[in-house]
Amino acid sequence: MPVQQHSDPFEDRVAAELRAAGGTFDADLTSLTSAGLTRGRRLRLRRRAAIAGGAASLALVGVGGTLLLPGGGADAEQATVGTSATASASPSVPPVSAQEMIGTLKELLGYGKFSQESSRGTADQLGPFATLVWDDGDGASLVSLGLDRVEPGSDQARQWTECPDKAITPHDRCTSNRLDDGSVLTILQGYEYPDKREPTKRWVADLVTPRGQHVSVSEWNSAAEKGGSITRPEPPLDAAELKKLVTAPAWLKAIDAIPAEPDPTAAPTETFTPVTDIRKTLVDLLPDGAEPVARGGDASGWGYVVVDDGKGRSMVEINVQPDMGDLLGEGLFEGAEQVGDGTMLIERRDSGDKDVPGAVRWTVDTVRINGLRISVSAMNAAGPHDAPSRAKPALTMEQLREIALSDKWAPTRQQLHGS
Repeated sequence: MPVQQHSDPFEDRVAAELRAAGGTFDADLTSLTSAGLTRGRRLRLRRRAAIAGGAASLALVGVGGTLLLPGGGADAEQATVGTSATASASPSVPPVSAQEMIGTLKELLGYGKFSQESSRGTADQLGPFATLVWDDGDGASLVSLGLDRVEPGSDQARQWTECPDKAITPHDRCTSNRLDDGSVLTILQGYEYPDKREPTKRWVADLVTPRGQHVSVSEWNSAAEKGGSITRPEPPLDAAELKKLVTAPAWLKAIDAIPAEPDPTAAPTETFTPVTDIRKTLVDLLPDGAEPVARGGDASGWGYVVVDDGKGRSMVEINVQPDMGDLLGEGLFEGAEQVGDGTMLIERRDSGDKDVPGAVRWTVDTVRINGLRISVSAMNAAGPHDAPSRAKPALTMEQLREIALSDKWAPTRQQLHGS
């Protein structure tokens, strides 16, 4: 983004997560494989696209998106948001203008020079946000803030308050803590590009209150989110200062002024098999000699293990998704073979979705007659961002087929629908 352009934090998160997941919209098998296989690590995109607005956001709704549950790293302290009444606009709360949004942000930052200001008020259909370039005397930094609502206790609220898995989204530090008022604050100190193709750092703070008020602040060590020169070693606000900014009462009042949705009736939320079950089943189906050395995943039906057979580490990913029969009419399954009781299966070989030199990924993707999709892949590296540790994945294509077609996945559909 050129320096003179401005950044909406929610649109930025959508774009950054799509880059982190390596997704594209090209209709080639590699990108289609990536889009399908990584649905679990991209489930959040559809929520974030909904609040970002614009044609690009609408295009992202069907793709699915990225921040993940932690793999148990020492730097990830997790908390969850409980159920409560959803925040909604009150007739007694006056709207907050775009000028007031940017003015409040400048007042809270407090000093220094401000430039390249842009903002939206609470009445804007795309939602309130404010962004500017701030020079505190130690170098210019892009700072963006956005406000919205989430359903308390929902999967969406949970996803905003979880640290990403380092194996998928490398970062320096992430904490998620419950505050005294029951809100959950997550602070992620990472990079604009998780693979560090550019040295731009991006630090993000997300606050979700028990009423579903959501405040998100992003800051960079550059005057632009990408493509700009590095102006300072780190973004200007440390974790304590980010906390102070994101928890300012003015933002919660502004969220209360956002007009209520015209139709508050939400569609039923998909529920998925607990991630521990998916990972356990995957481990149980691994071939002899493939020793699990790490694992991770989330509650969306996605999981992974890293195995070592003595010849180098290899990541094995799996997605378990119900009601995916409509995929059979798309290019993703063009040329698939029919196996067993009508299950459609297709094999793919590509270089992954992170543009890592020498990367090899093998995938077996299946859709059963009841719509249950099992997609399994193996890489010749310990993670999608890692350099290859071996010439080929630890699992053969035949072994991946056996995992995808196993009868052990059969109960998963009933569990997914609670029947």
